[in-house]
Amino acid sequence: MWNSFRQALAASIDLLLPSACLLCGSLLSSEFSSQSFCQDCLASMPPLGQSHCSCCAQPFTTATSNHHCENCLRRPPPFSKAHAACLYQDNIKKAVQRLKYRGQLTLAKPLGQRLGKTLAGSRDSFAFDLIVPVPLHPNRLRARGFNQALEVARPIARQMSIPLDAALLQRIRKTPQQQGLSASARRSNLHNAFALTSKPSKLRILLIDDVMTTGETVRECSRTLVAGGAEEVQVAVVGRA
Repeated sequence: MWNSFRQALAASIDLLLPSACLLCGSLLSSEFSSQSFCQDCLASMPPLGQSHCSCCAQPFTTATSNHHCENCLRRPPPFSKAHAACLYQDNIKKAVQRLKYRGQLTLAKPLGQRLGKTLAGSRDSFAFDLIVPVPLHPNRLRARGFNQALEVARPIARQMSIPLDAALLQRIRKTPQQQGLSASARRSNLHNAFALTSKPSKLRILLIDDVMTTGETVRECSRTLVAGGAEEVQVAVVGRA
């Protein structure tokens, strides 16, 4: 009886409040009502593709193979592998920016689920012991009201049944935003900006962020985790620029 009531209630809700795409607002057909985005918006969310750095996931514009980029060869990162769900352009860029700057938190779950599928399909990921989101400085967290990396990490932790620790890694130094800074300025800007509340001894950690551009933020976070005793760190981001 209870199941019949639930089904009737769900049908009534669908009738009165039909599902709509979280990006463009167009109504979703019954066939795609369980999705968060319409087919047109999904078509403009380009996956990373095969041509990218096998370490930091930097997209290659001309190369047709999967190898280490020049930056990773010259400056090997403290993380072993970076995973990216999509290229940071088109509707992925729009979705991330709406989540981050407009507070559209309903976008966090589908973006996290999309990244989770990428991780599940990767042969280079390992059995993670812990998921850690890239933290915000307390002042920025108070101003924004949420940490977008943490919101994206939540559905991944549930999907993969891995513990999530949002307190292990802390941002202790308030720094200017990375956007618009040169690569060298980004490195110096983040030096010693993070600290640990405990030592992640011998833990295999998955570090989550929304976007990766030069990679300096996840480099510094990974360096802090490894210096604290983490056995290995891999990085996962929604969008890779």
